[in-house]
Amino acid sequence: MEIRAYAKINLMLDILGKTDDGYHSLFMIMQSIGIFDDVTVELAGRANQIDLTCSNSALPTDKSNIAHKAAKAFFDYYNKNGLNPRKTNPGIKIHIDKNIPFAAGLAGGSADAAAVIYGLNEILNAGIDIETLCAIGVKVGADVPFCLKGGTMVAQDIGQVLSPLPPRKKEYIVLVKPSQDVSTKAAYDAFDTAENIRHCDTNGIIHALARGENYYQYIQNVFEQFVEVPDRVDIKATMRNYDCKATCMSGSGPSVYGIFDSEIKARSCANALREKYEDTFFITPVDTGLQIL
Repeated sequence: MEIRAYAKINLMLDILGKTDDGYHSLFMIMQSIGIFDDVTVELAGRANQIDLTCSNSALPTDKSNIAHKAAKAFFDYYNKNGLNPRKTNPGIKIHIDKNIPFAAGLAGGSADAAAVIYGLNEILNAGIDIETLCAIGVKVGADVPFCLKGGTMVAQDIGQVLSPLPPRKKEYIVLVKPSQDVSTKAAYDAFDTAENIRHCDTNGIIHALARGENYYQYIQNVFEQFVEVPDRVDIKATMRNYDCKATCMSGSGPSVYGIFDSEIKARSCANALREKYEDTFFITPVDTGLQIL
């Protein structure tokens, strides 16, 4: 089975605090976008074996890869809940044709993990419902439940509490992934020591999105207050020069996007930014996280 796994951006990301168990409580508006990996899942090889390959040699293909972890998490549930009629798990092969920039704040790894969980459920005819698949997914990554569902959603707690919002109207997105990497752990550590944090207008954006009203003024990412991405200023300035309606960082960075209501202006902006930043994309929102090919 071949599955298209879509990336995401954050239309809003706020950190509400830290829980007693050490996690951070989040409020996010997440949007699926038209950058994708193609993930192939098939039954093959020796029993109980998970073979993973990837088109990008920079990514690990061992047990540290989140897609490998997702397969293991699926089989743990599959076996413990009496769904496996065999005594052993079948061998599986996973191949990821990688297009989503990694370490970019775009949930590329989580999208791959979601595709693996969904694909295994289908090819094994396990019949596991989507909410349970999300519960399996969150064990390997907080963004995996959203990637299983996709579209436009409010995501709360660590990201696994999801509420759908109406699909976005026709918009155009220019996204740039600078060469600088950002450590997610370091970003959260910076939040823990930051002072005078300006929190987002969560009510404002929910009401605007739910009613189909102008929401651009509410787009915000709290990480921008304490995560340094030197290229961000230049990228945002260029996007504003081409009359973007809003520009923001996604996740803990470093990717920066701009939203346009004009396709011509968006394409012109993408062309200008591509001269300096190789990983520049012209895309549109999508209303799903996964698509069977």
